[in-house]
Amino acid sequence: MHDTAPAAKASAWLAQLADTLQRRDVAGALELFAEDCYWRDLVAFTWNVKTMEGKPAIAAMLDATLAATGPRDWAVTQGAGSEPIEAWFTFATAAGRGSGIFTLENGKCRTMLTTLQSLDGHEEPLGPRRANGVRHGADRNRATWAEQRAAEEAAYGNGTDPYCLIIGGGQGGIMLGARLKQLGVPTVIVEKNARAGDSWRNRYRSLVLHDPVWYDHLPYIPFPANWPVFTPKDKMGDWLEMYVKVMELTYWGGTECVSAQFDEAEKRWTVELRRDGKTITLRPAQLVFATGAYGPPKMLDLKGADSFGGKMIHSSQYSDGSAYRGRKVVVIGAASSAHDVAVDLWEAGADVTMVQRSPTTVVRSQTLMDMAFDIYSEEAVARGIDVDKADMIAAATPFALQPPKQKALYDRIRARDAEFYRKLEATGFLLDFGPDETGLMMKAYRTGSGYYVDVGASQLIIDGEIGIKAGVEIDRLTPTGIRFADGSEIEAEIVIQSTGFQSMHEVVAKIVSREIADEIGTCWGLGSGTRNDPGPWHGELRNMYKPVAQENLWFQGGNLALSRFFSKFVALQIKARMERIPTPVYSTPLQ
Repeated sequence: MHDTAPAAKASAWLAQLADTLQRRDVAGALELFAEDCYWRDLVAFTWNVKTMEGKPAIAAMLDATLAATGPRDWAVTQGAGSEPIEAWFTFATAAGRGSGIFTLENGKCRTMLTTLQSLDGHEEPLGPRRANGVRHGADRNRATWAEQRAAEEAAYGNGTDPYCLIIGGGQGGIMLGARLKQLGVPTVIVEKNARAGDSWRNRYRSLVLHDPVWYDHLPYIPFPANWPVFTPKDKMGDWLEMYVKVMELTYWGGTECVSAQFDEAEKRWTVELRRDGKTITLRPAQLVFATGAYGPPKMLDLKGADSFGGKMIHSSQYSDGSAYRGRKVVVIGAASSAHDVAVDLWEAGADVTMVQRSPTTVVRSQTLMDMAFDIYSEEAVARGIDVDKADMIAAATPFALQPPKQKALYDRIRARDAEFYRKLEATGFLLDFGPDETGLMMKAYRTGSGYYVDVGASQLIIDGEIGIKAGVEIDRLTPTGIRFADGSEIEAEIVIQSTGFQSMHEVVAKIVSREIADEIGTCWGLGSGTRNDPGPWHGELRNMYKPVAQENLWFQGGNLALSRFFSKFVALQIKARMERIPTPVYSTPLQ
């Protein structure tokens, strides 16, 4: 028999919460929460992306937002488990409809997720609300779909301004563009590369996504059932190009954003673009930077660079190792790109050495598949967990509670692959699992660097096919290679710096101004106080997917999964502003 007790207990708790919030009884609401409690809100209450940690923080948020939010119509849709109970629910606000997840321990709420899912009167035209697509009957003035699309595309180049301009036409910009299109927000996406998908096509030839297909779907059009588990870069590029066309996005390839200035009085941007050699000026209200999770490449300023007789490039400039066959190549760096580039060079017949300056977290791909993607898998789909449901499950755990869960996972991973790690460390490779042993995912959130999902490079290192020089500082470049602080030298004809990227706000410094970029501050990271992620604690990714210090400016980025999930909430925030729906942003000094 199906156990209805969890749903009943969850419904009773939610009814109590609804009653206290209806009466604006914040003290009464707090009595329903455990002492160690968390409320993560994505736009529904705060018009922000924010986690409240502890009762005082929740009280401050409710005091500030209840009057404007007017939450109502709370209903549990699913409850499961014994201790804790996990319950899914829906609710409504003054602006629209929402959904969420909460957990109960000993009758008290430990964690709560609330998300805005739609705006009343501005729902996406999906399912029963889909467009008719044709107006039946004879009409001498009929405009076909193709004619309408051509007119729409031409208008933006002939004096019509979009409401939103997205700088960056990779996966993040494309997914946000699709969300905005469905919400009826006039949007132009500009991209320096010629074609949609070129940001993938132009990378090194052997690149394949390290995350599985179930984790990487785009909104509205999931990958087909025959799609490979790991997507090759060119196949991904073709999919993005198809997606842009099918989703009817206005996408300007071969276009560079030169500058942008915000008019405080008119609340619009003046953006200068260079498209196919011509200057175009657009005046959007909202400006989105979707240049990935990163900004410009970081390059080490190495002594002796002027005397080096070989070639030195950043890994972002690398595409193909065929020109390096038989030549000595040094890759500086030991994270994902460095490993992938080293493998590509080895496959091309180069003599490759990797210079590792700090420890790297390495996890075998199959191990991650078996142990870390339980809700993003074929088995999960069979259990009724599609990608949207999986995204909500993932979002329901606040960042503050993730480290202990990730540490427990990586304790199991290290035990399973102990022999693999022993062999890798025997080569001199510097291995770690983060400063608090929490592994790859926390490094990804904190710094976006310092890890590698092993798809073949580690065995080449173990076998001595890729050389390792680890833990010794570089002293200088010489005419023929690299000299290290211990006096040793490595001969090199080509040096490839796989040394990462600057923060995305550096792109703002280049296009808008240094002052505004500094006012916004660093993008990405949690403020964990660990290496390269200085405090104070934010509890959410810095400046991502939410209002920032500069009005009408947004950041959209991250991997496919984060771009997919958060594109919905960025789009809803922008749509609400276009429709002049009140959006009182609840924030603290750290947002």
